[in-house]
Amino acid sequence: MKSRLFSVEEARALMPEVRRVADQLVTARADLAEISRELRDEGGSAAGGVPEVKALEAQVSELVGWYSEQGIEVKGVAPLLVDFPAELDGVSVRLCWLEGEDRLDWYHRSDLGIVGRRRIPES
Repeated sequence: MKSRLFSVEEARALMPEVRRVADQLVTARADLAEISRELRDEGGSAAGGVPEVKALEAQVSELVGWYSEQGIEVKGVAPLLVDFPAELDGVSVRLCWLEGEDRLDWYHRSDLGIVGRRRIPES
């Protein structure tokens, strides 16, 4: 995992790629949930069996790993919540993006987590 601090501009510049990977992750996560439930509750799935479950688990892991390779912290996968380590006015913060949001518009102090979420001030 890369250790880095992002500026707001750097984090926002990565958002097209963040969202592209998120779209793949959401699809794989949904496929995995459906097949797993069908296998558990019905004993089989038209979408596949254990090999497909293992492949989807590996795909989800690989996609989550992409974020770590960029220095982005994954805080949750359902829904997908990612944090970009940053500093604002000398304070350690996390610029945070939640699946479904159009833009990277939020941050929270590193010691507070998402409960302390605020809008990123416009510069």
